[in-house]
Amino acid sequence: MQVFERGYLCFLIVLGAIAVVTPGIAQADTDRCHKLVASGNPDYPPYLWRNLENPNELIGANADFMDRLSREIGIHIDVIYVGPWGRVQEEARSGKIDLIAGAFLTLPRMEYMDYVHPPFQGTETVIWTPENYTMAYQKWDDLIGLEGLTVINNSFGQAFDTFARQSLTIRETPNLEQALRMLSLSRADYLIYEEYPGAAYVARYNIEGIRAHAVPVSTEDLYITLSHQSPCNNGALRGRLAQAVFKLVQEDVMTEMIARNVARWGSDTN
Repeated sequence: MQVFERGYLCFLIVLGAIAVVTPGIAQADTDRCHKLVASGNPDYPPYLWRNLENPNELIGANADFMDRLSREIGIHIDVIYVGPWGRVQEEARSGKIDLIAGAFLTLPRMEYMDYVHPPFQGTETVIWTPENYTMAYQKWDDLIGLEGLTVINNSFGQAFDTFARQSLTIRETPNLEQALRMLSLSRADYLIYEEYPGAAYVARYNIEGIRAHAVPVSTEDLYITLSHQSPCNNGALRGRLAQAVFKLVQEDVMTEMIARNVARWGSDTN
């Protein structure tokens, strides 16, 4: 009986030790998340672009939004350059970055990222053509049989992505500048890209002979996303992010941030 009691006592001591250690381990996991790392599309003014003074940093309206978001949740967020947009998505897939500062909602991306609701900004994607091109774009079917361009790994919403994959001929270029220059030389019939970033690049690089059509291809929302592989991804953080994004959307902070960064893009890069 004494042997049994001694064994039972040891068992209780071990259980007590586990009970003491487990909260400590959980706290250690929380402590590791005193900073989050975000990235995004670096060819995306006025939303995001590479800081000339610090090439490892991304700046722009979305970076400003992430700064406000970090203050709301009480966790510092670094918005860094990790490479082109395709590389950013791979880094999120692997968990090497925690957040993407602006992504459209697509089914493939939901396989490796959580989307923070609500979206923080809406954008319009338009058709760009050579100025002398006679196409009057009104609907997606108008693009069937034409040669299109876009930037590699770009999405324009799940519905259009599916239609394009099934019905359109679209070549991908490494970056927006190259796509715009190809279009200006009539090496394609059209380019699909968002209105504000496209206009910013046209002005920055003095690209002539192209125009944007008024009817949008799609109107999509930009979301903050959180990698499934991020060690900081848990229900508590997702909840804090959602509450903070909701508050900032209600305050309409992006309107001023976009206006400020349109001017900033011009002064930084001209």
